Amino acid sequence: MTDQLWVFGYGSLMWNPGFEYAAREVARLSDYARSFCMWSIHHRGTVDDPGLVLALDQENGAACDGYAFALHVDQQDDVLAYLRERELISSAYLERRLAIDLRSGARVEAITYVIDPVHEQYCGGLELERQAQIIAGATGGRGPNKEYLWNTEKHLREMGLEDKDLRWLANRVREITAS
Repeated sequence: MTDQLWVFGYGSLMWNPGFEYAAREVARLSDYARSFCMWSIHHRGTVDDPGLVLALDQENGAACDGYAFALHVDQQDDVLAYLRERELISSAYLERRLAIDLRSGARVEAITYVIDPVHEQYCGGLELERQAQIIAGATGGRGPNKEYLWNTEKHLREMGLEDKDLRWLANRVREITAS
């Protein structure tokens, strides 16, 4: 482990981190799965018509690939304040420091936002078709839910990473919204 402060991004942080970083590298977090397991009532949906956003759900044997961002030392406090305001808006995420493996071979500790499975916004286990129907129609303060899905899936492809569920969802939401 190093003393460098890292942040692990697996959803919108990959394509819209919102902060400057000293370095970025593909990384893997073990024993967590990326999934649309959180109701979005702020950014990609509303209280009356919630959308879905990605979260990390603890699952032994699973793995999630994303980006690790090394923070500039002189900006660490500001970036953490920004991330807490952005990610902890409804307390559905828990901030954790978890070990991740960088593609370069190093193992580092990273600030990581994981779902609180007892929070009222947790919705793990929804079937993919139901997720697609919700994502196709929801819109929140940061825009349509479908754009969040499409941006995330696009960036994973650009990184050379495969997420079969996200690819299926992206294609299915395109079908739904095209009709």
